Amino acid sequence: MTITDPVQSTIRYTGARIRRTEDPRLLAGRGQYIDDVTVPQMLEAAVLRSPHAHARITGIDVSRARVLPGVFDVITGEDLAAVADAQPVIWFPIPEQRIARAHALAVDRVRWVGQAVAAVVATDRYVAEDALELIDVSYELLPVVADLDAALAPDAPKLYDDWPDNVSGRLTYRNGDPDEAFASADVVVGGRISHGRGFGCPLEPRGCIVNWDSFEGTLDLWLSTQSPNLARDLMGEVFGIPIQKIRVRTPNVGGGFGNKFDFYGEEVIAAVLSRRVGRPVKLLESRAESFVATGHSRDQRLDFEMALRRDGTILGLRGTSYGVLGGALGTVGSGPPWASVLTSMGPYKIPNLELHLTSVMTNRSPYGSYRGWGAPKGNLVHERLIEMAARELGMDRAEIRRKNFPAPEEFPYFTGAIFTYDSGRYADCLDLAMSKVDELGWRERQAAARAEGRHVGIGYSFHIEPSGYGPSRILNLAGLTHSGFDEATVRMDSTGTITVYSGQINMGQGTHTIYSQLAADTLGVPMEDVLIVTGDTDSCPYTGYGTGGSRAAALGGAAILRASGRLREKIFRVAAHLLEADPDDLQIDSGRISVRGTSGPAVTTRDVGDAAYRRLLDKLPDVEMPTLEEVDVFDPVNMATSFGCAALLAEVDPETGVVTLLDCLQAHDCGTVINPMLVDGQLAGGLAQAMGGALLEELIYDEHGQIQTGSFRDYLLPTASDIPPFHFYHQETPAPDIPGGMKGVGEAGTIAGVSLVASAIDDALADFGVTVTRFPVTPPRLLEQIREAQARIEESQ
Repeated sequence: MTITDPVQSTIRYTGARIRRTEDPRLLAGRGQYIDDVTVPQMLEAAVLRSPHAHARITGIDVSRARVLPGVFDVITGEDLAAVADAQPVIWFPIPEQRIARAHALAVDRVRWVGQAVAAVVATDRYVAEDALELIDVSYELLPVVADLDAALAPDAPKLYDDWPDNVSGRLTYRNGDPDEAFASADVVVGGRISHGRGFGCPLEPRGCIVNWDSFEGTLDLWLSTQSPNLARDLMGEVFGIPIQKIRVRTPNVGGGFGNKFDFYGEEVIAAVLSRRVGRPVKLLESRAESFVATGHSRDQRLDFEMALRRDGTILGLRGTSYGVLGGALGTVGSGPPWASVLTSMGPYKIPNLELHLTSVMTNRSPYGSYRGWGAPKGNLVHERLIEMAARELGMDRAEIRRKNFPAPEEFPYFTGAIFTYDSGRYADCLDLAMSKVDELGWRERQAAARAEGRHVGIGYSFHIEPSGYGPSRILNLAGLTHSGFDEATVRMDSTGTITVYSGQINMGQGTHTIYSQLAADTLGVPMEDVLIVTGDTDSCPYTGYGTGGSRAAALGGAAILRASGRLREKIFRVAAHLLEADPDDLQIDSGRISVRGTSGPAVTTRDVGDAAYRRLLDKLPDVEMPTLEEVDVFDPVNMATSFGCAALLAEVDPETGVVTLLDCLQAHDCGTVINPMLVDGQLAGGLAQAMGGALLEELIYDEHGQIQTGSFRDYLLPTASDIPPFHFYHQETPAPDIPGGMKGVGEAGTIAGVSLVASAIDDALADFGVTVTRFPVTPPRLLEQIREAQARIEESQ
């Protein structure tokens, strides 16, 4: 297994199932999350939010709130807009797109329920919440566009008066001759697929502590974020101050799932309040607020069709992805719906494409990042259409997939729209999944259940995961106004132990553990001699995009490998001087450096550290600079492409519409597997979230734009009893453009899971001819489909 150049002869940790080094402290209750942080003279803030989906603010009276004992200040949108710019947007994938931006506090108009209108800072949160009730806001109600159809109607009320309609932008990708492909096709399948609105719902809501020091002109933030460098950059943009004056520190993060990648208005509000009162301000999101204030996602309609020959060869794909955005663009703009278009062809060779994106504003909360971004919806397109085609053509689902995979020798493979897949052995992965279905006895279980009159199905979903988001110039060309490279610093100190500094964030995925594994193997030291430092922009290096896009292992790991490899070379040069040997003849094992093939003298990394930092005379070669440190910046030439095939055994009760998930497996390829235990954990977590989105989770709005699912009483998360057992199987196709060969894995399960559930339901209800296309598949919705199918069967008889 090649992990760096030059190659370390002994691989001890890479590929091993090592428990997360972060866990003992967290399990013992010693973790420090944002609400655990207290700084001297800290005050607390609360935010007043609009109860209306669309209204003009005609007046705000804060006089009673100001005089409440314990209140230090109250601000409105006008106060904030006088010192802060509108909220930044960093993704502009659609040329000439109309950009709907809003300030952190609404200035003259609200466009969604929950939009921030005013804020109070007080001695504690209790006083601040009491003061909110004393603020009087006068609203003039405006017509509401609560959903996609209402927003696209010819006479729809406009969210922005100077726009001709509610469409923020449109984009088309064409490749080949799609018109001819569809005209000559033997079979065309398609339809409307819709995915309801959801969000990541991390266990820990968002929060920040901001201290604006007007004397020093500095801004110090404690922030629960996945992207501290991005937050620092955007905070500098909003306030027009140099980023060298801004420090962002991130404590333990209680789950992110993309929600904490985005840059929110609350940190801007806290900064303005801190500047005005001259003291640090803590602002935490309540769980109730999270349902309207944390970025929403998934909300899309997908109208697509696929053209095929009778033998199952795919000729073309065409359709439109409608992104149902909110009342203003979130940090990532139309990025997720755009990504759904770019992944809609999946792992298949489709020579003719006509793909449209339409981004539409509605009176809903802004659209943001969530695990998988747009790829789960792109996966729904290609996997639902593949299975429709298989039924229409009377072909086996696996055979139609296999027939349209690129062969390994065809990589790198250009998809026809932006993405070039770097490597793949798709047919092998499909065969691995199907062989495990046989080994686990699913077919026998299915046959036995059907013999008893039960409806049990086996579903499949093949996914592509564009990972290692990083090629900065390519992403800039695609509309990202930020970079994607990663930087790492690897340092050996005077005692011979290692510290790795990274701009990535650890939020439960085990980043510190895998980084320790990579550094320890490359440098030949015990893993316990490696310390990973993250979460402070003053001490940690810059990472262009933060922790998202399945990039921590691929890009952060690659930078650590390259920096560690160069550091090892210097360690060998210093050790060679001490041993009077040639550096090329040396080997290192557990921190002990000796001449390869001999039993002669040896030195330790402690000896080398002493020579480089303390006793330089005669011990450090004259040509070497003191200290032992290397920095690497890795900006890949292409993204890495993970892939996998998931399978699911599920039962449907046709009398109630209830779906029970019985067993699940995933064959997966993320290149070099650093830690199988952590990879399996990422796959399981992603699948669990996707299954929640497939069956349970939906943020529902009524026709007035009022959210109907604003608590865990009605926004249903999956529990342990809803999730089936998981089995994971790995193959390894190293990423050709990533040192070490790692590919991302953080979003794989989430991408595959929704179409996987649909496939199993369709198979279970094959006698009814049900095709699931609306998600989540709640019991009432599925029961309605079953009854409609029964009615069609009865009519045909």
